[in-house]
Amino acid sequence: MKANQFREMSQDELNQNLAEFKTELFNLRFQLATGQLENPMRIREVKKNIARVKTILRERELKALEA
Repeated sequence: MKANQFREMSQDELNQNLAEFKTELFNLRFQLATGQLENPMRIREVKKNIARVKTILRERELKALEA
């Protein structure tokens, strides 16, 4: 997903997506360790999505502090 798509989401949706991405990353790492991972690039994509969500959450937090 692109950052713009995440920016359109509400706070609750972002937190829900963050939890889902973390769960997916755990499962991907588990598959990697057991040799069952089909697409290793998916780990990279999920990590970047986690970073995007956390960045947007932090932006909103800082914006709320300014106001």
